[in-house]
Parts: sequence; structure tokens; C-alpha cells
Amino acid sequence: MSKSSTPAEDLGPDEGLDRYHIAILGELQREARLSNAELAARIGLSAAPTWRRVRWLEEQGYITGYRAEIDRRKVGLGVLAFVRVDAERSAGSATRALEEAIRQLPEVIACHYISGAGTFELQVMSTDLDAFSRFSIDTLLNLPNVKDIHTSFSLGEVKAGAALPLGHLQPAVR
Repeated sequence: MSKSSTPAEDLGPDEGLDRYHIAILGELQREARLSNAELAARIGLSAAPTWRRVRWLEEQGYITGYRAEIDRRKVGLGVLAFVRVDAERSAGSATRALEEAIRQLPEVIACHYISGAGTFELQVMSTDLDAFSRFSIDTLLNLPNVKDIHTSFSLGEVKAGAALPLGHLQPAVR
């Protein structure tokens, strides 16, 4: 095998992604349940090197998991709330305690440390407004170091669960 066609498992993490790696990432974002043979056909490689490249992408942390997208309304989660949490910023340990407490809450589907007003921005799922109100009062306001919370509710989804944009990636020259 020539140096220009180095297999994926021989690449170091700083050698970059080639066009096949980028194609694999794009295809798996669109349809993660593709068989290896279908994926290979779509990206223009045979099955064995495709499988090796997928494994390399997983091992290097480019692919962090596979999951089904579930319609939240079909499973009874009618409320999506965006909650800004204002926290006491007295010490780094206080912020870490709050972060850990938030990680333990299954109702919180995403959490971001934010700039500007507030400390964290949470996305919270709930069955209805009454359930959200109970969760807010009984749980969120009782988390360690929480000073206040501010909530906005989703009135409709325009776009959700989108694939990451990959157009900025330039294939590594081999």
C-alpha cells in the first residue's frame, strides 16, 4: 500500500481527516443505521477499509455514539423549556457541584455554560406545564448554589436534531 493510501488505523490524530472520513461522518449523520456495505457503496470504498475508517473515527472520538431520534410528543413530552440558571459564583467548587447535580437530571436534555447574564442554559423536557412547575420548584430551585431561574417555553420547533455542518472540513493531503 502506498503512503498516499494509508489505512485509517495508521493515521495519527493530527494527520487530519481525508475525504473518506468526511464522507463517512456525513453519511452516518444522515442515516446511522446504514450497514457497512451500504456505507461503503455511498462513499466509494470497499467494505473492509470503510469498516476500518469507521472504527478509527470511533476510537479517535469523532463518532461519540449512535442513537435513535424519538418524537418527544409521541412519548408524552409536550413541554420543552429553556431555563437560564443564575448561580452563585463564589468558587469553582460551587459551580462544579451545580454542574454535577444538573448532569444527574434526566429531564435536562442539554446544558450549556453561557456568557452574559446567567450561568447555565438548560433544555428541559416535561410532560406538561404542571409537571414542569413541580420540577422547577422542587428540583431546579433546590440545586446547589442556584440563585434564580428564568424560563422560556418552546412554542414550536423550526429545526431540531440537525446534523453538524461539515462543509468547513478540508480533506488532509496524503
